[in-house]
Parts: sequence; structure tokens; C-alpha cells
Amino acid sequence: MATIEVDSLTKDYGSVRAVDAISFTVESGEIFGFLGPNGAGKTTTIRSLLGLLEPTAGSATVLGADVHDEGALIEAKRRIGYLPANLGFDEEATGEDVLDYHESVKGGSRRDELLEIFTPPVERPIREYSTGNKRMLGIVQAFMHDPELVIMDEPTSGLDPLKQEEFNEFVRNERDRGKTLFFSSHVLSEVRRVCDRVGILREGELVGLEDIETLLRQGGKRVQLQTTDEARAALTEIDGVIDVQAFAEGIQFIYTGEYNALLRELATHDVREIDISEPPLEDIFMHYYGADGAAESDREVRSDV
Repeated sequence: MATIEVDSLTKDYGSVRAVDAISFTVESGEIFGFLGPNGAGKTTTIRSLLGLLEPTAGSATVLGADVHDEGALIEAKRRIGYLPANLGFDEEATGEDVLDYHESVKGGSRRDELLEIFTPPVERPIREYSTGNKRMLGIVQAFMHDPELVIMDEPTSGLDPLKQEEFNEFVRNERDRGKTLFFSSHVLSEVRRVCDRVGILREGELVGLEDIETLLRQGGKRVQLQTTDEARAALTEIDGVIDVQAFAEGIQFIYTGEYNALLRELATHDVREIDISEPPLEDIFMHYYGADGAAESDREVRSDV
């Protein structure tokens, strides 16, 4: 049985459809990245999976519990860790107070271990915390009861680069221990380092669902070459050439077509220098979104959707 199963899940906010009939599964023991810009519907999906929002239509199960069955979902939550994007800690409480409360509710067998990795100043009140310290406290509370499944919304937001890398190593180790991790992100570079599969969300619709290697293959290659003005114009007309950028002596583009066709076309022109490489994951993401997807969604949806 999959850890998470989503079938045609839909959520409307009045006249705005935040999530539009999405379907996917998250298998046991994998790291699944849920990608999209702010406003794409990631947080709405997460809150629906946790029973914090009632779906308008469709269904989902988490650890076998139907999200429409409140009693079953409450029982399943004992085996789930949750790290929200907006942590909402009591500013007057200390970090230790926060962890004591969570431990009293769900246990804290890994609390001390986690505090050695993620080091929020637990003796100080939350009002004195930096964004990064709040995030580290949130990570500790999400994992300290050793859950089977951890659902995280933008988990590295506010962490400095060193702590981000420690977090990435930590979640890879958790997967190796058999845990399932589901997290939303718009930081595309991090998912390449840690995720097994990704789902790409655009304006509430699931526009891609791939393992990382397949995603990279389908994203094509980045081609940069120095050539004549005539060749530049001809190459931009080839099927599969997208995201063309001109520079002083040539052009750069992403090529998603058949490679032999590109090579045959290149052979007819004066190519002085060429470099073909794997594109950054950010460029692949833009391929899924198209030119109009570069900006964040401008729909009138609450900022935490």
C-alpha cells in the first residue's frame, strides 16, 4: 500500500480553484518533492492531506486513513510528523516549552539526538529566535517522535546553507531508515540532491510527475554555441529549441528534440565553438511551466495557499 494516495483531489475557495483534480501516490520509503511557485496550491494540498482543510471533491488516504474519516486520520497522525511553512509558535514560550508540549502529546524519543544536529537555543523565548532557529525547532518537533511519514512545507526556508546541507543529509538518512518524506518546495536545486520523485504543480494542476532521472532526460540539453548571425536565425526555427538567449557571438538554448536532427542542422553551418550540457533543474522546471510560468501565480488566492 502506498503511504499517500491522492485521487482527483480538488479544493475551491469560492470562485477560485486552488487545487484542480490532482492524482498521485507517494510510495513507502521514498522522498517525494512537491514543486511549484508560491500560489501553485502546494500548501492547500498538504493541509487537505492532514485533514486541516475539507476537500471540495476527490479523495486521499494517508497511511491508509481516508482524509474524510476524522477518527481514522487522528489515529494516523500519531505516526506522522508535520512541519508547516508558518510555524506559529507562541512567541513568549521558550523552545524547551514548545518541545515539552509536543513530547507530552506525541512522544519525543529522538529529541536529544535531533537537538545535536539542529541547534535552536531552546532555553531562550521564541521572540528572540531568528527565522533559521524557528525552522530548526520546527524540524526537531516534526521528527522527534520517530514518525513513519513526515510531511513538510518549505522545510529549508530560512536555514543557512550549512544547515540546509545538514538537513539534506539528514532526510536522506531518514529515507535509508525506511521513513517516507513528502515536502513542498520552490527551491528546485535542493530537490535534485534529495528527492527520488517529484510532482510539479502549476496553478493547482499537476503538470509533471517524474523520477529525478526521467525529469532530467525529458528536460533536454542546454546548448551554447558561437556561430554566424545566419546560423543563429536558422537554429531558432528547429523543433525542440526553446528558451533561446542571444549573446555577442552566438546563442544559448534548451534543446528537447531528437539529437541527430540537431547535429545534422549544425553540420550545415559554421559553428566555431559548442558546449552541450545538462541544464540546471531550474531550466527544466521552466520547460514545464512555459514562458508565462516564470513569475509567481498572480491569481487572487491567499498567500499561504
